[in-house]
Amino acid sequence: MNNIKKVDPKVAYWIKKEEERLSSTLELIASENVVSRAVLEATGSVLTNKYAEGYPGRRYYGGCGFVDEIEKLAIERAKKLFGVAYANVQPHSGTQANMAVLLAVLKVGDPIMGMSLDAGGHLSHGAHVNFSGCLFTNHPYTVDRKTELLDYNRIALLAEQVKPKMIICGASAYPRIIDFSEFRRIAERVGAYLLSDIAHIAGLVVAGFHPTPVGQSQFITTTTHKTLRGPRGGLILADKEHGHILDRMIFPGIQGGPLMHIIAAKAVAFQEALKPEFKKYQSRIIKNSKALAKNLQEKKFRLVTGGTDNHLVLIDLTDKKITGAEAEKILEDVGISANKNMIPFDPLDAQRTSGLRIGTPAVTTRGMKEPEMALIAELIAETLQHRSSPTTLKKIQDKVKRLCRRFPIR
Repeated sequence: MNNIKKVDPKVAYWIKKEEERLSSTLELIASENVVSRAVLEATGSVLTNKYAEGYPGRRYYGGCGFVDEIEKLAIERAKKLFGVAYANVQPHSGTQANMAVLLAVLKVGDPIMGMSLDAGGHLSHGAHVNFSGCLFTNHPYTVDRKTELLDYNRIALLAEQVKPKMIICGASAYPRIIDFSEFRRIAERVGAYLLSDIAHIAGLVVAGFHPTPVGQSQFITTTTHKTLRGPRGGLILADKEHGHILDRMIFPGIQGGPLMHIIAAKAVAFQEALKPEFKKYQSRIIKNSKALAKNLQEKKFRLVTGGTDNHLVLIDLTDKKITGAEAEKILEDVGISANKNMIPFDPLDAQRTSGLRIGTPAVTTRGMKEPEMALIAELIAETLQHRSSPTTLKKIQDKVKRLCRRFPIR
């Protein structure tokens, strides 16, 4: 930090404050994690200086020999990790990966089907405020009102009615297993492409703790952070048949120069994910998630779908007389980071919400296990119950800091 302090002390100050926040906060946002020092070093390397439009061996700039080798490593490791024939490591985000797939094979105005936001879907799955809903005609599917689970029969009926060109499956707030084979069956019946967005569960998939969409979906997209524990970025996986059109859509279609420092960090993260320890880590994420869910239920919280099969838990706050936005703020005040989230058929809008989404990837990275999940559930319950008592909230904040000191970020 010495150089930043000299050149720009204001930025240095805020970076330091963020380091302090991370160290003293229980990070329960399901889409966040803590990368390794190796990933962090690659992200901050001299590779940020290099412009490398194009692909390895086919660049529009000179001097790309070394970054070509790095990108080839990232591609080969991604292919090995997921067991696919094609990978594009250049997307800057999961949304840009989705954009590339949709624009590569569809025409503007084509009908698509994606999971609705309140059911747990993502903006880039057809939400009207997103490019996916602006450029294509989305017919969103939802979950069963009673079980809050995906109803594949109803999804099939909707597909028969609207004849989508693309079905998007995957979610950002669905705590259960997604049956990719059922989605493939539905897509085949109506002649639609299938895009599986596994941004949240990619780490679980490669470790074998969630069914893989490989062999079921023509297109697979993911982010490289979240459970995969890499840098913030995107990734496209597919068969060789579609590789050429996907490459062309990423560049020159929707992006210019790739971020070579991020691609290097992706390569490092993929290498880490190929090690046996990564499977143990993913197993621990799920154990922690289930333990957290169980303890929250014992504290009389209602969980959407009644529990979890993956890394996240979605809490219904309706009977607690507090909105998701209010809960997020009061928890942040005591050092617990979570995010407001809509629940299925939510009567409130996306700015307030009736739900709270929490996940275990980051606290698992710090080494926490079942006893800590029980304590975290207790801290959440106490915070929301005594939200009007500054004295109690200060005591809870102290407990959070003590717990964080026991599990430092390495």
